[in-house]
Amino acid sequence: MVEVYLNSKFVGTVDDAPAFVAKIREDRRAGNITSNLNIYHNQESNEVLIESSRGRARRPLIVVKDGQPLLTEKYLKQLEKNEISWSDLVKQGIIEYLDASEEENVLVAFFEKDITSEHTHLEITPLAMFGLTTSLVPYSNYNQSTRVNAGSKNQKQALGLYASNYSVRMDMDVNLLHYPQAPIVKSIMHDISNYEKHPAGQNIVVAVMSYKGYNMEDAIILNKASIERGFGRSTYYRPSVSEELRYSGGLIDQISIPDKDVKGYKSEHDYRFLEQDGIIYPEAQVAEGDVVIGKTSPPRFLSSLEEYNLAAGTRRESSVAMKHGEQGIVDFVLLTENEEGNRLVQVRLRDERVPEIGDKFTSRHGQKGVVGLIVPESDMPFSASGIKPDLIFSPHGIPSRMTISHLIEILAGKVGALSGRYVNGTTFDAEPEEKLREELKLLGFRENGVETFYNGVTGEIMPAKIFVGNMYYLKLKHLVANKIHSRARGPIQLLTRQPTEGRAKEGGLRLGEMEKDTFVAHGASLLLKERFDSDKTVVPVCENCGLIAIRDEYKGKSYCTVCGENVEISDVEISYAFKLILDEFKSLGIYQRLHLEDKY
Repeated sequence: MVEVYLNSKFVGTVDDAPAFVAKIREDRRAGNITSNLNIYHNQESNEVLIESSRGRARRPLIVVKDGQPLLTEKYLKQLEKNEISWSDLVKQGIIEYLDASEEENVLVAFFEKDITSEHTHLEITPLAMFGLTTSLVPYSNYNQSTRVNAGSKNQKQALGLYASNYSVRMDMDVNLLHYPQAPIVKSIMHDISNYEKHPAGQNIVVAVMSYKGYNMEDAIILNKASIERGFGRSTYYRPSVSEELRYSGGLIDQISIPDKDVKGYKSEHDYRFLEQDGIIYPEAQVAEGDVVIGKTSPPRFLSSLEEYNLAAGTRRESSVAMKHGEQGIVDFVLLTENEEGNRLVQVRLRDERVPEIGDKFTSRHGQKGVVGLIVPESDMPFSASGIKPDLIFSPHGIPSRMTISHLIEILAGKVGALSGRYVNGTTFDAEPEEKLREELKLLGFRENGVETFYNGVTGEIMPAKIFVGNMYYLKLKHLVANKIHSRARGPIQLLTRQPTEGRAKEGGLRLGEMEKDTFVAHGASLLLKERFDSDKTVVPVCENCGLIAIRDEYKGKSYCTVCGENVEISDVEISYAFKLILDEFKSLGIYQRLHLEDKY
């Protein structure tokens, strides 16, 4: 007796489990029962599990009967002529969807040539195990699985032509690569997905070598001349938005150049770019603090008392200005209205970003790295044929990560560039490395991709042969210009008196437990005295009862709320956050006493 469960609920028993399972599969393929059902015979626990619930990951496979796939040449021709569709193949039981549990009971062949009498299913294509982005990685079957994943993730962050109508869009935080190219080494997915319509990288010459140690720890070195010719250039766009809001009492915001009597008026210099309507003009060069959209709002609190107050009638300043660390050129000004019919102004800024030290680049194999040095072309190492690489990649990134496809792509890119053709690098179905080597040999180069290089500074021949070739490189959206941040003193929070948080608010840089340990280990523990006093405050403490006393600046003396004036009161330096927690304890009715040690 074998128990049968439907969607984890017990529904009965069967005597002959294999026959029962086979019958259900036949009925499913014949279309007698729903194709959404999967069945799994667990022989160890002697159970049959049937699943038809939602939320299962299922994948299509070609059914194999008696060592022959059911998808024959006849069906393929009908598909080409559009006589039948995918759903017809599913209905006829030629292709079926399996979930993770039913896959336990089947044997899937990778390729048609691998099929034996044991096999029950055949992969439509091994590429189907990948998602869209992952299948764009060339030769990824020569890679470690983690790196294929990383390569997929990196491609999603690459800059390119994200939409052809970018000039009329108001998108937040957008980057656009100036000269995107289609890759020389591509997979079948590049054609299927129309990749050349939205490319996100450039084909460059890559040499695998070290250069003065500036490309250690995954850093890369760029040729200055390559950047000057347009490699990796991009533009960063971001909009500033403002609308005329309506308030109770018929009051409304006003987009205009604020008058001098407005509360919070900045300075004439800040409003210098605004035209008569209070909006900036296109192509204005703006920097931090400059006002982009001038706006005034009605006074915040209107009460009966303030009606007699003359100052209450003044409007307050609420313009949109450039944030801390921002700069750019006004690209586009849009005047429209929102759903409520309020006036809406959007100003798009652009900022050209030329590759600099700290910008992040990657190949399609998860080999990401930041720019460690930009070398003048005259100092770049060059090959015997006079080729200077655009990028120098560190050889230490290969052994531990095992990204062999990174090396194969360099070789394949070299072949493609020299013979003027695209190289097919589809996973499991690519042009074999041996053929590429042969072709490279016929083109007059060494088959293993290495060349003799000369030192660009001294002109000496390099003792080692350098592996060099063409490769598709991507610039990632993590630009150092968007992340660079430093601060000495600056704005603090109202409650804790500690520095504000984040780069946008000009916030402080936190020093945690581990950072503290590094200072101590370095022998610079006294530095912590300075680092940990961002909210240093001086409070008077009563030495009699141990509570925080009160300082009366008007009378120039301190007194204790409990003990009065005739008591010893000392000023103590503490963290303001500590003073706050003492106040919390007070509110809970806990008497917290500070014992002051002798000062001498």
